[in-house]
Amino acid sequence: RKVAIGASEDGTPILLSQVADVHYGPELRRGLAELDGKGETVGGIVVIRFGENSLKVIERVKQRLKELRDSGSIPEGVVIKPVYDRSKLINSAIDNLRHKLIEEMIVVALICIIFLLHFRSSFVAIFTLPAGVLISLFVMNYLGINANIMSLGGIAIAIGVMVDASVVMVENAHKHLERDSGKKEHSKIILDAAKEVGPALFYSILIITVSFLPVFVLGEQSGRLFKPLAYTKTFSMAASALLAITVIPVLMTIFIKGKIRSEEANPLSRFFIGIYMPIARLVLRYRWITVGVAIVILLVTLFPMLNLGSEFMPPLYEGDLLYMPTTLPGISITKARELLQQTDRIIKSFPEVERVFGKIGRAETATDPAPLTMIETTIMLKPEDQWPKGMTPDKLVEQLDKAIQFPGLTNAWTMPIKTRIDMLATGIKTPVGIKIMGENLDSLSAIGERVESVVRGLKGTLSVYAERVVGGNYVDFKIDRDEIARYGLTVGQVEDVFMSAVGGMNITSTVEGLERYPVNLRYSREYRDNLEALKRVLVPTPGGAQIPLSQLSEISIHKGPAGIKSENARKTAWVYVDIRGIDVGTYVSNARKAVSEQVTLPPKYSLIWSGQFEYMQAAAAKFRIVIPLAIVVIFLLLFFHFKNITESLVVMLALPFALVGGVWWLYIAHYNTSVAVFVGFIALAGLAAETGVVMLVYLDEAIRRYRAESRLSTRGDLNNAILEGAVERVRPKLMTVATTMIGLFPIMIGHGTGSEVMRRIAAPMVGGLISSTILTLIIIPAVYSIIRGWRIPETPAKEEASIA
Repeated sequence: RKVAIGASEDGTPILLSQVADVHYGPELRRGLAELDGKGETVGGIVVIRFGENSLKVIERVKQRLKELRDSGSIPEGVVIKPVYDRSKLINSAIDNLRHKLIEEMIVVALICIIFLLHFRSSFVAIFTLPAGVLISLFVMNYLGINANIMSLGGIAIAIGVMVDASVVMVENAHKHLERDSGKKEHSKIILDAAKEVGPALFYSILIITVSFLPVFVLGEQSGRLFKPLAYTKTFSMAASALLAITVIPVLMTIFIKGKIRSEEANPLSRFFIGIYMPIARLVLRYRWITVGVAIVILLVTLFPMLNLGSEFMPPLYEGDLLYMPTTLPGISITKARELLQQTDRIIKSFPEVERVFGKIGRAETATDPAPLTMIETTIMLKPEDQWPKGMTPDKLVEQLDKAIQFPGLTNAWTMPIKTRIDMLATGIKTPVGIKIMGENLDSLSAIGERVESVVRGLKGTLSVYAERVVGGNYVDFKIDRDEIARYGLTVGQVEDVFMSAVGGMNITSTVEGLERYPVNLRYSREYRDNLEALKRVLVPTPGGAQIPLSQLSEISIHKGPAGIKSENARKTAWVYVDIRGIDVGTYVSNARKAVSEQVTLPPKYSLIWSGQFEYMQAAAAKFRIVIPLAIVVIFLLLFFHFKNITESLVVMLALPFALVGGVWWLYIAHYNTSVAVFVGFIALAGLAAETGVVMLVYLDEAIRRYRAESRLSTRGDLNNAILEGAVERVRPKLMTVATTMIGLFPIMIGHGTGSEVMRRIAAPMVGGLISSTILTLIIIPAVYSIIRGWRIPETPAKEEASIA
């Protein structure tokens, strides 16, 4: 205030305080934060370095805050409250999957004991589970893969498959001991049993591993999500394969001793044989009809397949909500504060809500370039056991949406982590986004509003908002160059006066110890709050005269861009669409059709569908290439094992039959197809091939034995051999399927964080295993009989001669 800016004629200094109001004031505000509807607050965000472990960083932040409180570094009256804590979600998801893993291991162990009725033999099979899981966790730790929903999920879907090799080996050893006990040395019997099924098991596990290759080539967000699952599943399978060819034979020699019950002595085996035997006889008698019925079943499955919805990922309930409405451009900071506090107060009034932290606009940071039109409200919810009876997350969102209806505010409800990932990848915060690209902003805005009006009337649209790219209000002045030349002024001199008088300019900084404060020069509000006042702003000329701006320029208010977005070097306008009660794939298909029919794009303008749909397209494009390649590789592995194209094709029959049960299960459960579902189908392909391999191994073994004993002269002999290989060896086939299928039931019936994703992966596996097992036990014997029996006569040669 005491700075002298000149002196009068008599030498009296003219101080700054005499010509200006000097006071503290805020910088131009670009945003504000609010807590629980009670008023403004100061918020801080912890940004984690790339590649760091989120849970460990959160724990260290909590520890540091505790140290600050204990040391008295926080001033009196200041309270630090966490308004979003991701560790609750992380711990909940990991605990949920950890419990599921334990439940799966117990279920698989019980299945082994029930089927074998020999505890020590069951121990040999069960040993693979803890040993394989420990090996997998060790490799995870070595490679730096964190324990999360996906990495633990890979182990979860592999639990049942991990024991398959050891189960088949142990069961085959039981069969050999029944037949050869007392005729050979115990170790020789075990060795022969292991050698008989060892190669087939090796190729089965290799096929299961190779079938997961499509997951490894996924890119973008789907790759980051599912590669940990693919790695841990592969580690688990590799560990089980290693144990099956090294440790399991040794354990079999040590533990499989004493009284071994035959398969016929097992009530469960007798039950299944009693059911399967008449069915198998009927199938072999009417083999062509059986194949025809199977083809009909495949064709009927096209109905549910074509009626399944599609989405990128099933909705993962994170335990908290994010409310991200959008306002129209031109909102003032005062109105923004009022609107934010009103919405926060309404949200906080719900009994399910623990805390509400609202933010509009942004701080002075490049990490969060949000405009003043975008609200981000993080809603921390209470545990669900404290909610009113009958309340669900979907119902809560529906009630919140009904409660918050303000003119000019377009609601969008989502999850915190999901939204951050979506916005980082595509910029779109809603499930569906439409990006309109072109040259002229006015045209882009008009097209966006037209698209908004078309989309709003579609079924499933919860809210839609087209960015008003030219919706900002600007004070514009056009300088009259002839007029300023008359007074000897330049364009820059006039612009400097206008910018400093109206907008304010930082002209210097004041130093206060270690602190620096900008000094801003600006006209008082009453001199710049309307056009008439702006026209009276004086511009000094070189001759000392003061000329009003109205004589030097034309001043007006016009609409302009509130912000300009560009993508691929083209200007763009975005349309945000939030949906409810419909899948993304069906919605986009309907919306595309409606927009193409009702909106005509000018030349040089284009429209791109973005958001989750963009991820779906990227993943589908990869799957279209990689899944057929994986199927070819599976066929080649089968051929290397069987050395026979026909038998390899017979095993490949299991794949479409596995598809039948998986598709029907999804249809009945009202699940949409997604990347998680496709991962389940990919895992199913390997399991179905394994079932077919095991079936064919026993059929081939029975045929070889009949030929060695010269008992294969008629089709009746062939059918007897097939019955022996299929029916009498039903136990190992059912055990391999049961350990996998029933082992997945804890995931299918489970609830809790992460269960939505894991159920989508497990659903096609469970449904597909049911259909592939039933159809493999029925179709493969029929097809095998057709292939093997086309050169074998119906009756013996001597009988044919006598008839002739």
